[in-house]
Amino acid sequence: MIQSTQLLWAIGLSLYVLAVLFLTRIPYRMMIGRGMEPIRAVYYNRKIVHMLAGGVGSLMVPLVFQDPWYPLVCGLLLTGLTWVAHAAGLRFYWFQTAENRNDVKFALMWAISVALLWWILDNPWLAVLPALYMAFGDGVTGIARNLLVKRRSKSPIGNLFMLLVCAPMGWVIGGFADPAIPEWGLLSALAASWVERYEIGPIDDNVLITMTASSLLLIGVAVGPLI
Repeated sequence: MIQSTQLLWAIGLSLYVLAVLFLTRIPYRMMIGRGMEPIRAVYYNRKIVHMLAGGVGSLMVPLVFQDPWYPLVCGLLLTGLTWVAHAAGLRFYWFQTAENRNDVKFALMWAISVALLWWILDNPWLAVLPALYMAFGDGVTGIARNLLVKRRSKSPIGNLFMLLVCAPMGWVIGGFADPAIPEWGLLSALAASWVERYEIGPIDDNVLITMTASSLLLIGVAVGPLI
């Protein structure tokens, strides 16, 4: 019964994510219709996908799944879908660009970070915390920069907005998941908000956010409270 319920949730959430991917053509067309540059509309849409697909999906994981296998498989399937869209020249033009494949890395890092942290820590809420930073934190970051800088950039104003979103999540969810380490949740949020500014060759902010936050959470569980 549990496995069949998880399978139904996996199918339902996958269909929800696909609906988000395709329905975001609507705001893209609206933005273009109002005279916005296509590239700015694409980056707004990418952040909408981050939050509605990655963010909502991350919040649902601890609520409906009993183990990390279904999230891992769903995340890898989404990774494959977005990669094939690029490779076949059939991009979802309303949120994908030829310049980078960061959307593919988002899906891949989501799947890997959630599954590995869950297996290692046996705690689904800690497992989704880096994914929440990547989805909601980086999502708000991109929207803030697009509004204020009016182009894709790494302006520190975006990192400030990311911190405002991630710090409460790190403290509250970190403390809820493990009452002994809320400060490590906060530290992971601070670090994730800082490293978002950087890209090192193929290692983009999605990789840096999840790796940095995951590392600090692992250290926090091993070390214990700082206070």
